[in-house]
Amino acid sequence: MRYREFLGHKLSEIGIGTYLGELDEETDRRYYETIKLGVQLGINVVDTAINYRYMKSERVIGKVIQELGRDKLFISTKGGYIPFDADLGEDPKVFFEENFIKTGIVDPNEMTPQGHYLGGEFINWCFEKSLENLKTDRIDVYFVHNPEEQLLFTEREKFHEKLRECFSVLEKKRREGKLLYYGLATWHGFRIPEGARQYLSVEDTWKIATEVGGEDHGFRFLQLPYNLGMHEAFSLKNQRLGDKKLSTLEACKELGIYVYTSASIYQGNVIGRVPPQLKERFGIESDVLVALQFVRSTPDVGTALVGMSREEHLRENLRIEDVPPLSEEEFLSLFK
Repeated sequence: MRYREFLGHKLSEIGIGTYLGELDEETDRRYYETIKLGVQLGINVVDTAINYRYMKSERVIGKVIQELGRDKLFISTKGGYIPFDADLGEDPKVFFEENFIKTGIVDPNEMTPQGHYLGGEFINWCFEKSLENLKTDRIDVYFVHNPEEQLLFTEREKFHEKLRECFSVLEKKRREGKLLYYGLATWHGFRIPEGARQYLSVEDTWKIATEVGGEDHGFRFLQLPYNLGMHEAFSLKNQRLGDKKLSTLEACKELGIYVYTSASIYQGNVIGRVPPQLKERFGIESDVLVALQFVRSTPDVGTALVGMSREEHLRENLRIEDVPPLSEEEFLSLFK
């Protein structure tokens, strides 16, 4: 297993994502066995969110932690969408009303139609619930989840205020020893042109974190989609740092932000779509492994997250570890 060095941590270049799956015991069992095997084979990065499988994904990871030990995993989770607890067996509306409306944690007028919400009290609730679900006293990276959704419904100035509020809560968690780092996990925000409604600026986000947490702030991670069909993080020069125009990956490297790529194999949609000439150029027959080779060989990518809930998929994906990544020169030649 290859690892990336970052702030004294060794992070596996392949990480396990836990987004998809049914809300049944069989899916729980498969995730549990797959994550456990992944850790035994050298993976330490595991990514989840409080709303993934309505808290069940976090709880599966909690079981793995109990068996293998906390220090074997580098865990990231997320908050931003109104969660529901699938294990309670109650009406989601009742759960929402009791936990968020009656308590005043959520103002329904500021919630998007998709159930997205940004606010300090809400992020605090989600964070503490995630600690409980994960059966741990520390989260390694906490991502504010798809914050750009708010920009469809609010002005940028208010959005920045809300982000500042969330970062203030997360800096407090760091001071309490409950959190190492935080970041943004996005879908559109960092891979669209500057000036687009949902566009996010790495520099602006960095400045907000510096205002809130000082030079030693915890905004050190970013997560965004990156794969053969969605390569804007590398190819689109949509970020400004001072007078420089950079790609998102370049901006993150310059500021010292570690990048997780989500949808690294496009949730399996690369299968049957990789051109034969690309397979020949890579010297790899498997569509999935070509996709992983592309992502892991991209300069400034940290960890490629892959959703894996089956041991056979894990073993298949880890075959890429037997193949050296492309050199930077070889990778850049793909765009010529």
